[in-house]
Amino acid sequence: MIPDYQSLMRPVLECAKNGPRKVSEVIEEISDKLELTEEERRQMLPSGKQTVITNRVHWARTYLKQAGLVSNPKRGWYELTDRGREIAEEPSAQVNTKYLERFQEFQEFKSRTKETDNDNAIEPSEIDEGTTPDENLQAAHKRLNAALAASLLDSVRRASPAFFERLIVELLLAMGYGGSSDDAGRALGQTGDNGVDGVIDQDPLGVDQIYLQAKRYAAGNTVGGSEIRDFFGALSLRKATKGIFVTTSSSSPAAIQTADNLGSRIVLIDGAQLAKLMIQYDIGCRDKDVLHIKELDEAFFEEP
Repeated sequence: MIPDYQSLMRPVLECAKNGPRKVSEVIEEISDKLELTEEERRQMLPSGKQTVITNRVHWARTYLKQAGLVSNPKRGWYELTDRGREIAEEPSAQVNTKYLERFQEFQEFKSRTKETDNDNAIEPSEIDEGTTPDENLQAAHKRLNAALAASLLDSVRRASPAFFERLIVELLLAMGYGGSSDDAGRALGQTGDNGVDGVIDQDPLGVDQIYLQAKRYAAGNTVGGSEIRDFFGALSLRKATKGIFVTTSSSSPAAIQTADNLGSRIVLIDGAQLAKLMIQYDIGCRDKDVLHIKELDEAFFEEP
């Protein structure tokens, strides 16, 4: 299990007892000492841009620096100050944010943080003290997206079948299907469509096509194997080999197995994946705010 960033403060101190250390090497050393599994070492933040252990070690070092326990001699390195060395040699000291509050520098850092973030203050009850600010921010973003996904699915379920079919075509075009043709995608949902609700032309002449089936179901109404077989039959009538079956609910194990067993390439998209794709490609939603998350450029402050 990966410890929280406060539990990593002492290991970060102890790793630099003998002199300056490169942060990336310390991350590996701490991971070895904690006997983290390969899966734990590779575990990523929701953003997918940094591992959890890396993020927590960096934040542990950041807070230690604000309390005057470590300094950064150059980019990507740190070393203990005299104060940090004394604490590292004191095994009984439980180093965490509460411990760091005894130092004036850390109190001033907290005061500066409150001053600069006065317009966007976060209540203490909203913060998990065991996670880093990055993790708190991304967890909040994940909750916002989950609420948006639920709202999107509710809206889609209330829409007409014709609207849903047009939505699926628009989504697939936004994802890059259909190339650059102006009329690459169209909804078909009408009498005589032979079980197909839409089609995407993969080339200008429509020689290579992907057919769509859209089922606007309530949450508890799952897609069964028989519906996948019916869609397969519709594809066969058109001599098609590619199909996408979209539902606002979910696919039963029988439906998934049926799709796997059939010779045609049928892709199943359930409600959860549909909402995720709509958010990713801005279908039915738009950006409300854009937050630019910046980090200190240590190289900028390096003097020759």
